[in-house]
Amino acid sequence: MPTRHGSHVPGALDAVIVGAGVVGAACAYYAGRAGLAVAVVDRGPVAGGTTGAGEGNLLVSDKAAGPELDLALLSTRLWRELARTLPPETEYEPKGGLVVAADGAALTALRAFAESQRGAGVEAHDIPADGLRDLEPHLAPGLAGGVHYPQDAQIQPAMAAAQLLRAARAEVRLGEEVTAVLTDARGAVRGVRTTRGDLRAPAVVNATGTWGGGFAALAGTHLPVLPRRGFVLVTEPLPPRLVRHKVYAADYVTDVASDSAALRSSAVVEGTPAGPVLIGATRERAGFDRSLSPRALRRLAAQATALFPVLTGVRAIRAYSGFRPYLPDHLPAVGPDPRVPGLHHACGHEGAGIGLAPATGLLVAAGLCGEQPALDLAPLRPDRFTHPGGDPR
Repeated sequence: MPTRHGSHVPGALDAVIVGAGVVGAACAYYAGRAGLAVAVVDRGPVAGGTTGAGEGNLLVSDKAAGPELDLALLSTRLWRELARTLPPETEYEPKGGLVVAADGAALTALRAFAESQRGAGVEAHDIPADGLRDLEPHLAPGLAGGVHYPQDAQIQPAMAAAQLLRAARAEVRLGEEVTAVLTDARGAVRGVRTTRGDLRAPAVVNATGTWGGGFAALAGTHLPVLPRRGFVLVTEPLPPRLVRHKVYAADYVTDVASDSAALRSSAVVEGTPAGPVLIGATRERAGFDRSLSPRALRRLAAQATALFPVLTGVRAIRAYSGFRPYLPDHLPAVGPDPRVPGLHHACGHEGAGIGLAPATGLLVAAGLCGEQPALDLAPLRPDRFTHPGGDPR
């Protein structure tokens, strides 16, 4: 088990964090705050994977009461604290979210969902049909109503990862691939081997996102992370506050929770400080295929203009794709792996990793220090999945 910084040999590492996305960066930040000496290793650049392809959603609105919502509420508080210390380039915007329903049945279901969230600590305010345009003047007419979520926010994800790493004062090693996890005769982790040599440490954190399953296999264990592809459309710069909140249709929540491998899409529309409007979100399991999907992009454009007719005729100047790290029960794997002493996981957040990063980092840091975590980690145990061969390893 790593010791508090100051009681170990000078220059020695307490942990190696593999992955320089926002989750790995948050793990480094909170481990550093706990007094641990860590190195962050990534085969690519900072935010070169899922983080760099994200919209920067910090959402509580799309999460049902349960472990993921608990993580999101903790992260909401932590992001607010971080926003007071990280540079303004992180573009933290506590803009709030607005979920809208097209008809009475959808509105009834949305309000019931919001009521269950309130019991878990979410702020959610019912908005009647005639109040929607007070929040979003350019919304389409004829919507049945919605729910306003003041706790939803947005951040520039790649910059957030970079600034967390800078604040962590960790040793950051980019363009360096991990080729093996080093273990002792008892099978306990003793560091990693990279293309540039060995890094010795009594703990290793798997923050490799979509590649979390492959890294787990490298460590001799099993974690069934799969990629779930998504596309985002980016418009030309538009007047500020054309879209004031993070706005999406109520069926987005169903898409997030779906186990379908097929293409699913539901418009999520939001402005940015720089002017372009971001339009997501699609979900499909297509392996690591990065091919552009005109079908998916057309669907996004149609759904966005149905919500905001003012976007009709606006040019989309680019589109990009990314892969969400998907686990079968839609919960991340967070904390120590009892099958491999010294191995910790911080991956499988699907599309919520940016929002859940601070809470994940705080919980992982507690595990590295052998301290009681702020939340119950039992639902997030990395060993909750059975290997296809029947062996939980």
